[in-house]
Amino acid sequence: MNKAIVLLLALLPLLPLRAADLVDVYRLAQSNDPTFEAARHALEAVRQRIPQARAGLLPVIALSGGNSRNRSDVDFGRDSPAQDRDIRSWNWEVRLTQPIVRMQNVYARDEAESLAEQAQAQFDEAGQELILRVAQAYFDVVAGEENIAVANAQLKAMAEQLALARRGFDRGTATITDTHEAKSRVDLARAEKVSAQNDLETKRAELEKIVGELPPSFSVLRPRAVAPQPDPDDARAWIGQARENHPRVRAQEAALLATEATVRRNRAEHLPTLDLVASHGRNKASGSLDTPTDYSTAARSNVIGLQLNIPLYAGGATSARVAEAIAGRDRTRADLEAARRQAATEARQAFAGIANGLSRIEALASAVESGQSAVEGNRVGYKLGIRINVDVLNAEQQLHAARRDLTQARYETLMQGLKLKAAAGVLGEDDLAAINRMLGRREAWVDTGTL
Repeated sequence: MNKAIVLLLALLPLLPLRAADLVDVYRLAQSNDPTFEAARHALEAVRQRIPQARAGLLPVIALSGGNSRNRSDVDFGRDSPAQDRDIRSWNWEVRLTQPIVRMQNVYARDEAESLAEQAQAQFDEAGQELILRVAQAYFDVVAGEENIAVANAQLKAMAEQLALARRGFDRGTATITDTHEAKSRVDLARAEKVSAQNDLETKRAELEKIVGELPPSFSVLRPRAVAPQPDPDDARAWIGQARENHPRVRAQEAALLATEATVRRNRAEHLPTLDLVASHGRNKASGSLDTPTDYSTAARSNVIGLQLNIPLYAGGATSARVAEAIAGRDRTRADLEAARRQAATEARQAFAGIANGLSRIEALASAVESGQSAVEGNRVGYKLGIRINVDVLNAEQQLHAARRDLTQARYETLMQGLKLKAAAGVLGEDDLAAINRMLGRREAWVDTGTL
């Protein structure tokens, strides 16, 4: 048993680590992304406005008291000698004020609740934006890694063609021009590989900003994985849903309700207020400064009543605040319509992006297949002397460009699908899980021509 454990521990470093997938990276981002963390705290801060506003409708209880000492010389008339008095006194009171009619506080509570709904919609949008940012950065990284694989395959093919041209020149079956052309393409392929490596480092840095420390490896799209068609396959349905359910639209709708409550709250400043007031207290003094006879006093009081306040004139400030609130409400209404139109535009563009992407993937897959045949045919033709070296080089370059474009198109189409759901306000982790099922370990398809 002990030997088996020792053997397992010895082999553990040799076992391949599971590559991180899209959901793994997303969960890292949920914990580490500072932008999403700031949105979470912003929501919590706005939610605290609700209990603050409700406090204006609840009773206020205050306890006050005092303890003092007064030493004075008191003279009560010509026939009375001055008296030196040392008076100690104390008092305390408990006072309760319960608002009965304060409409401005009612509308302030409605305003706070609408602002909390707006903040929740903004947080929902931040959650969707996090998914989009993670997916885009993830796709950029894995596409960049696949571009390097393509660049390596291209460099290998160009190097083989250069070696073939050199052997042909040594045997007298090829010209020095063939060698120079092949050497030029090798240098170009090497430069493209360096550019791809630099681009990958940039993309990795972008992902690292979101998730913190990067996983050692990532899962990639399986060669035969195909982006799904939108469900429903109707652009008008998605556009209609985006106009009503986009988080930005819901945020503006809540903001409009908040501004309407603001108008009512400011108008209510003209209305009377009525409060229930009750108090209980005691006070005591060891002497008196008001009478020749020095005697102590003690009293206990209980008071209950109604307090009415009727605003008459505030210098025009209340009317000005009402006018300001009305202007803000009208601006918010215009912002709401702008948000609806923008949401519809985003849905329309994403839906079209999916359709165009699927067509582009089909065309590029066919181009890769044809390019592979063209490369093989030109290689055979070059060996038979019916094709020249530049034909082979051009065919190789076209094949690898098509492979690179196909990789990019597949990820871009998936990204458009996520953007479509985000525009409709229904993007969630389940959509990333659906993409995860299309991911797998990296395969050396660039060397075998498999798609």
